[in-house]
Formats: sequence, C-alpha cells, structure tokens
Amino acid sequence: MTTPQGPPAFLSGWGRTAPTPADVRRPRSTAELAALVADPAPRGLIARGLGRAYGDAAQNAGGLVIDCTALTSWRLDAETGVVTAAAGVGLHELMTALVPRGWFVPVTPGTRHVTVGGAVAADVHGKNHHVDSSFGAHLRSLDLVTADGAVRTLRPGDPLFHATVGGMGLTGVIAQAEFGCVPVETSRMLVDVRRTTGLDDTLTEMAAADGRHRYTVAWIDLLAGGARTGRGVLTLGDHARRADLPGTAGDPLAFAPRTRLSAPRRLPGGLLNPVTVRAFNEVWYRRAPRAAHGTIQHIAPFFHPLDSVADWNRIYGPRGFVQYQFVVPDGAEETLRHIVNRLARAGVVSFLTVLKRFGPGTPAPLSFPMPGWTLALDIPVGRPGLAGLLRGFDERVAAAGGRVYLAKDSRLNAALLPAMYPRLAEWRRIRHDVDPHGVFRSDLARRLDL
Repeated sequence: MTTPQGPPAFLSGWGRTAPTPADVRRPRSTAELAALVADPAPRGLIARGLGRAYGDAAQNAGGLVIDCTALTSWRLDAETGVVTAAAGVGLHELMTALVPRGWFVPVTPGTRHVTVGGAVAADVHGKNHHVDSSFGAHLRSLDLVTADGAVRTLRPGDPLFHATVGGMGLTGVIAQAEFGCVPVETSRMLVDVRRTTGLDDTLTEMAAADGRHRYTVAWIDLLAGGARTGRGVLTLGDHARRADLPGTAGDPLAFAPRTRLSAPRRLPGGLLNPVTVRAFNEVWYRRAPRAAHGTIQHIAPFFHPLDSVADWNRIYGPRGFVQYQFVVPDGAEETLRHIVNRLARAGVVSFLTVLKRFGPGTPAPLSFPMPGWTLALDIPVGRPGLAGLLRGFDERVAAAGGRVYLAKDSRLNAALLPAMYPRLAEWRRIRHDVDPHGVFRSDLARRLDL
C-alpha cells in the first residue's frame, strides 16, 4: 500500500530556497506508482528522489509529489556488469554493493546521494564526461509510467526515451532503468594533482589532460585577485589496478564510505563571506602539492568529498544558496574568462567553485552537457545585486551557444530557454504527444513554461 496521505509537506531543493507545499505519496511498487499517475491531482504531479536537485525541479506547489525512494529493488548481471534498478535506488547503495564485486557506476555526479531515477531525469554528468559522456549514454532501457498509467519500456532510438533522459521528470515517472557499469580491480584511484597559477594555466592543463585521464576536475579560486584569479587545484584520476596498490593495502575492493560529520541544524547567515572564504581558499590552495603523481586515494573522497558531511547545505545559513552551473562550447573560452573575472571583481563568495571538461553529449533534447567547459559555483542568497549579475551571465552564455543546467537552476528567465536549448520545441512536441493534458508538472516547469 502507498503511504497514507497526510498534511501537505513543504519541499525545497538542496539549495533550501523557495519551499512550496505539496501532498506527498510514497508508492512501494510499480503498480502503486501507476495507480497514482492514472488518478492525478488537479495541479498534476512530479516525481522526487533524494531531494538533491538544487532548485525547484522536484517541487509541485499545491499538487502531488511522488516520493520514489521506496522503489529499491535492483539486480546485477555479474558477467556483463549490467544493472537493472528501480527508480528509488540510490547510487550510494549501488556503489556499496557493486564496488566489492568489481563494478563501478558508469557516471556519478558530485554526490552519491542521488537516485537512479534522478540520474536519468537530470542526465547527470561527472568528472569523466570528456571520456564517457553522461548517465544517459549508458542506458540500455527505461520503464516509464506515462500519463495514462501505462508502463512503457523504452530503448535508445525511441524519441520518448531521449525526451525522458534529461527531461526533468516531465514526460512521465521513471520506474526502472537498465544500464552498464565499469569493471574495476580496486576501490582506489590513482591520482595526480597539480596547482595552477591562474585561469589560463588551468584551462591549458585541463585541455591537455583530456586524452590522458578518465577523470578530471579543477577547483578554482575566484578571490585570489589579479593574474592569480582562476588559479586552482587540478585533480586527475584513473581507477587503480591491483598492481598499483602497496602490499599493505588490505582488501583491494573494500568500500564502506561513512558520513563523518554533520552540519549543525541551525547556523546563522553570513558565515560564508569574503574574509572567511578568502582564508579558506588560501589554505585549500596551499595544502595541495605543486605537483604530485600516482597518489592512491579511495573512491569516496575522490568523487564525493562533501558526502562525508551530512546536511552540508546548512552552512549557507537559513536563507540557503544558489548553485549556478553553465556550459559554454569549445571556442567560447572568452565567455568563461569574462564570467570568472567579473565574479572576481564583484567579490562574489563561492565556497566551492568547480570547473570540468565536457565531451560529446547524448541525443537527448534537454540534456545539459555539450563539448566544452562547465563551471559550477555555490553563492549564498542575499548578496546585493546577485540577481542582475547572474542575468547578465545568462545572456552571455546563451549568446555563446551555451546553457544553464536545469537540475541546478532556481532563477533562469524563461525567455532564454529556447536559445540555450535549441531542440526545446522538439521536446515540447514529444511531451505533448505523451501527456496532452499536462499531468506531469513542477515548479520548474511552470517557471520556465516547459
């Protein structure tokens, strides 16, 4: 049975901004899920996983939100590495079971606490996009509950399959996904680290690493000032083989990541300010080696350093934060330079500023990645002039042929969406064909007229 309906719950994204009320139901089987979809609320419904979309993608003000986290069955073909998982299975649970068996998920974002359904709906990307593309590129099939309550099995090549990948839950509720995994010999990474001196050095070193390493990422400093703006710590990694480990390493496939700290429930606003973040940046930059090669590191801290701190989003204070992530294509580096320098001149505080490389994307019309550069930053809410600053960046990004990531967005102007996502009209046609009465709705969809 589904969880009985209670009073409306106020839901927000991971950024903790703009909570809205919704009725929340928690089906425990695909049949219960299909029954909920077939009898929608007047203001429609949207699926929700672990709540790690930063903005309003998994909110539905005054409507129904389907909590999929009770849909947790999964199986592994140990010979081929193909996983078939229900939508509510978390990547944390999968990794904990898969890594000791010699397999790793094909793509992981910066947190393990994402469901399979969320990974598909947002077409998540990781540090390996330049080599392995996004999550959708590894899908063999999807089971989708459509607006009529039917369960449809979709495969690559079907327009509805591609509209669902990156479709933010607006074509139906993902019930199950089948995808291939990556064979690994150990639960460790072989890591190179290099400090860079400024943004141009960071870009040059990252581009050169494309063909040498499977995983690349750079933390960059927006507050260093002058020629040092955009200096960073470049981290390059590959899965370590057994032969790479010292004899004292113990079980080479041991994997049991833990949450070691928890952010206090109540923290005042203003803890993250130019003084504290500048000091943090200096320490973070200096503690990294100028150059280190072949360091052995466990998978968890390499891919998910923030997962060691429970509820880390609380450090931004009660007003929350905006995560702004955009991509610009190769050849549009000047747009990236302009944004980084403008952020530096404005003294914008970003506790975590991350630069990554993207390779070829998927055929999905609303998938975010494209070959080029993506920058993500976390900005506390309340900074004067922030809205206008980001609007200006949106316009430059769109003019350069880039886009903003919808899974992170909470404030984009809908008028820019067709320029950022040129296949938007195609996606809307597919969505209308499968859901002509608009059963699937979210605060994001209303705000951006999706």
